[in-house]
Amino acid sequence: MNFGICHLSLAPIREENSHRSEMVSQLLYGDCFEILKKKKEWLYIRCLFDDYCGWIDEKQSKPISEEMAFQITIENPKYAMDIIHYVQIGAHEMMPILLGSNIAASDYLKHRYDGATHTEKQPKVSIVDTASLYLNAPYLWGGKSPFGVDCSGFTQMIYRVNGYRLPRDAYQQAKEGATLSFIEESKPGDLAFFDNAEGKITHVGVLLENNYIMHAHGCVRIDRIDQSGIYNSERKSHSHPLRLIKKII
Repeated sequence: MNFGICHLSLAPIREENSHRSEMVSQLLYGDCFEILKKKKEWLYIRCLFDDYCGWIDEKQSKPISEEMAFQITIENPKYAMDIIHYVQIGAHEMMPILLGSNIAASDYLKHRYDGATHTEKQPKVSIVDTASLYLNAPYLWGGKSPFGVDCSGFTQMIYRVNGYRLPRDAYQQAKEGATLSFIEESKPGDLAFFDNAEGKITHVGVLLENNYIMHAHGCVRIDRIDQSGIYNSERKSHSHPLRLIKKII
């Protein structure tokens, strides 16, 4: 088969076909992918949810038909709303499932899940509610879970849980939605993007009320934001220069 599914709580996606290679993203339970090539026990994959490519350990996936992969990912996704829950995978065996996992896979994998889920697009107010579930999660390059997340993994997952698709990386997400001219035009749930000295977009966060922003920087935290960028009250300086603000929904 040329398609697979992550049947574990999560699995690393690596830049190269080695366990020592940099983790660039993650698969969560229920994430499906197309297998582009194979090298020994490693698979080079394209995630169906966001087209992200990388290497995974073949042992951390199971084969699945193309039809079922698209049904789970595109036609009928169902995302877990609990920070952590469990699926029953045997008569006396359980496995933890994390926030944002695609529980539509549980029927195919013959697992039992009885936690909270979303199956349809949620109102914009739910974006901030979901974001708060990741508060204080440690920063982890390539991470996409409440136990380790990077800035764009954070924004991608909070939108995903609420039924919206965003690309994986910050510079890709910045191409989505409508550009707003001023912070005062924004609403809670909009995204703010930040660049580095070379002008490349390298950071993203979700806007809150009253000129606050939640973002992954050391951990998922809340800071002030103004037209210059994110203001870190502990360091008493701006940490990220503002590039643009986007209304996604």
